[in-house]
Amino acid sequence: MGAADETPPHVDEEEHRESYERREMDDMERERDRVEELRGGGGVGYQQPVAAAAGEGLGDGQMSRLQRLNPSNPLRIAINGGGGSRVPKPTAPSLHQQQPRQPQPPPPMNFTNTPTPPPPQPSLISLNSRAYTNKISFILFVLHLIVAVGLVGFLIFKGVQGILQSSDAADDEKEVLKHFLPQVEAASLLSVTLGFAWQKAVRVSPRFMVHFILWSSFAMTLAAGILLLCFQRPASNGVGVCLVLFSIGNGLYACWVTPRIGFCSKIFIKSLQPLSKFPDLNHPTYWMLGAGFLWMSLWILAVIGALNFYFPPLIIILLVLSLAWTAEVMRNVANLTVSRVVSLYYLRGMQSSTDFCFQRALTRNLGSACLGSLFVPAIEALRILARGLNLLEGEDEFMFSCAHCCLEVMQSVFKYGNSWAFVQIAAYGKSFTRASLDTWALFESREMVFIVDSDITTSVCFLSGVCSGSICVIVVAAWTATAHKGFTATISLLAFFVGYLMTRIAMALPHACVCCYYVCYADNPHNRLFDETIPERLNMLKSGRDVTVATPRVPRRFAG
Repeated sequence: MGAADETPPHVDEEEHRESYERREMDDMERERDRVEELRGGGGVGYQQPVAAAAGEGLGDGQMSRLQRLNPSNPLRIAINGGGGSRVPKPTAPSLHQQQPRQPQPPPPMNFTNTPTPPPPQPSLISLNSRAYTNKISFILFVLHLIVAVGLVGFLIFKGVQGILQSSDAADDEKEVLKHFLPQVEAASLLSVTLGFAWQKAVRVSPRFMVHFILWSSFAMTLAAGILLLCFQRPASNGVGVCLVLFSIGNGLYACWVTPRIGFCSKIFIKSLQPLSKFPDLNHPTYWMLGAGFLWMSLWILAVIGALNFYFPPLIIILLVLSLAWTAEVMRNVANLTVSRVVSLYYLRGMQSSTDFCFQRALTRNLGSACLGSLFVPAIEALRILARGLNLLEGEDEFMFSCAHCCLEVMQSVFKYGNSWAFVQIAAYGKSFTRASLDTWALFESREMVFIVDSDITTSVCFLSGVCSGSICVIVVAAWTATAHKGFTATISLLAFFVGYLMTRIAMALPHACVCCYYVCYADNPHNRLFDETIPERLNMLKSGRDVTVATPRVPRRFAG
């Protein structure tokens, strides 16, 4: 074959492409004619069997080309996957507005039950409530603080005025100032130091410190009472007898709660673990202790000035009550700050700003702190008294009925006001009463009432304050006895009071961590941040493998 007879390759490709396109056009024309025949030349509507026949008569390739037709073309049909319903006649505007849609296969039949959706979790907004809680308590505390500041300032003025006067009263006041102020200031500084020492020791070695606080408080109160009895003065003897009796009760309590020490130590260890993520969490405690020390210094000057005013005993009692409420509010402000930071970490995994939480505790939640500070100590003291009566009723049926009735009343009141409520106040912004009820309801729903009711972490923090107060009494009483024995009993009482209050402020941090651990576990026990400590304790109590100390001296006829 010659070179002139050869056809270029690109000419064959073009002819082949044109032939293919002509065949495609012919196929499309035949498809249109066939569809017209199937439709019978009538209206647009048709029955499903007709569409099915059309679908069966067309090949796969033809069907794919038919589906690629323009949606506005009247030859475009939609084939249903099942059912016998009539396809509605499309209107003219809808033919132009309808978007191309690919036919979807029918969904598979699901014979399984649809799972129930999980209950809705609390929204993040609920953790950032902007409402002020317990506004009436907040207003009352602010008014009380204004009156207290005015009274303290006036009494300081009267004290300075009395010192500047040249009279016998001025000489007596100078002597009181000389032998009164240094000892109380020393007790304040010593109590702050002891408070930080207790807190640091509990954070470093909680297992050892639980034993140490229980028995050192017994030893220190006993030593302070014996020291005051040695002075052989009526007033100091009375204070000494009270301390000795308290030390005896303290020792009996330490023996009684010995089986609970192991679990208490474990809870301390678990609850203090988040503190490593918040190195500035102790700053609110520093601020509260600094403010407490300054207010204590002014307060003692006001007590000295009250000696130069009308009704000194009444004025001093009012000053003592005001100081107790103010110091308790300071402690609960630190408690709310720590509770806010730690509870948000447990509930949402958030690392909140300590300064912001401190500001929130001083503003929006201050009313709840004021109300709780006013009622929680009284409620817990009456509850302890009712429990003591229930333990000591003996065989007297009337005494048993009275003690049991008092205990039931205090248990009911305790639901409306308890220290566990501060966690939900800090986390959710609830009022004090509502938070107390909700928290106790959580404990009841999780069957944790017996665990939290037998918890001794609150007692450990309380006894640390008692121990600090007793140490302050020993130091101040020995100092005052060498200078002015007549002031020994009065200064000893003030030193114990100041030492207790300042140490309780410092111990607010570990106490708040323990409360957060219990309450946040009850709120969400499946949180990955909690281990099996509480469930194992519950299982042991239910199975009888870990039996707590039974209530002693219950009459046999009531035991069954």
